[in-house]
Amino acid sequence: MMEEVIKRKTRKLPKSVRPEEFKKMITKTPKKEMRIKVAFLLAYGSGMRISEVLNLKPEHIKNNSIFIETSKYDRERIVPLPKGWKDEFIKFLPLNINRRTLQRKFKKYAAFAKLNTDYTFHSLRHGFATRCLESGVPINQVQLLLGHSNIATTNVYVKANPIDALKNYQELF
Repeated sequence: MMEEVIKRKTRKLPKSVRPEEFKKMITKTPKKEMRIKVAFLLAYGSGMRISEVLNLKPEHIKNNSIFIETSKYDRERIVPLPKGWKDEFIKFLPLNINRRTLQRKFKKYAAFAKLNTDYTFHSLRHGFATRCLESGVPINQVQLLLGHSNIATTNVYVKANPIDALKNYQELF
């Protein structure tokens, strides 16, 4: 009898928007689209999901943090207010945009900035996670910020940047 080969579904590494790409995209997003800029900033600067960005209300922002009432799987969590957040951005909340429109706007301005065509709005969240880990935030804290129940879900971001792992190894040994 032949051995059965177990095929595992390989997980693709997340496509993460890099800091220089984010700056480029924000620059290419016109001032008349401030709601869109605020949405991009929230996803990239706080690691929020698109549904969380769209459901955000002014009363959820307190003490340099954002309280997310209902996250994926009906969990509550707190995320940091993005660097670059200005009090004047509160007037754009709630954003009053639908999910599909926001995704299309992301693709449009990402294309204007000549970013990777594989990027999606969720790539902003991936960028947040990657930046946190690259900056030395412990993985269990990144897990908490992202609202992951399983550390293995967060661990995919560690695998996303093997260059940093090699650099850290060389510095230690």
